[in-house]
Formats: sequence, structure tokens, C-alpha cells
Amino acid sequence: MSGTNEQIDKLMQELRRGTITIGVLSQLEDPQYGYSLVSKLKNYGVDVEPGTLYPLLRRLEKQGLLDSKWDTNESRPRKYYLLSKTGKEVYEQLCVEWEHVVSSLDNLIKGTGGRGNGDD
Repeated sequence: MSGTNEQIDKLMQELRRGTITIGVLSQLEDPQYGYSLVSKLKNYGVDVEPGTLYPLLRRLEKQGLLDSKWDTNESRPRKYYLLSKTGKEVYEQLCVEWEHVVSSLDNLIKGTGGRGNGDD
């Protein structure tokens, strides 16, 4: 049974990994620093470890989807991230694709291609 649980855990991790990017982009209309973003996502039921989030933020910034700025006014400097113009465009396209994927998978799962259908 533990082998099955490990396999399920790995598949769940793969599924989540593909959705974290769109979740992160969805929260960067306003500037956020890493820890605030972790907390904000968690409030919506999306648990992201800092060790996953920070490399993702750096990668998205390198791809030109995010702008960043250091705030050194606090006792602890913080790097704030914000969607760039390109990031906004990409996010909008990802949302359209997300809706298409959700709709298609709902049709497969609940509709004619769903489990227990018996038709091949």
C-alpha cells in the first residue's frame, strides 16, 4: 500500500507543479514579496514551500514576466515582485488556456469519457 501512496503523492505533486505558476502570477497584480506571497497563496488553499516559490519567482523574472524592486526602508530588505507588461499578457493567455483545460477535463471526467462509463 505504501508504494501506491508514494505513486499517488508523486502524481499529485506533478499536477500541482503545473498549476503553481498560474497561481503565483494571479497574485502579482500588486507588488508582493516572497513570504507575503506564500501567506497569500496559503489563504486560498495553495500551499507552496518557500524552496519552491523563490526559484520560480527568479525564473519568471528572468523570463521577463515579472519586474522586481528592492525595498530597503524596512529593517530587513525585501524584494518585491510585480507582473510586467509581458507577464500580464502571458497571464491572460494562461487563464484562457486554463479555462479550456478545465472544461475539457470536466467533460472527460463527468461526461462521455468519464470513469465508469463502460464505453471505449
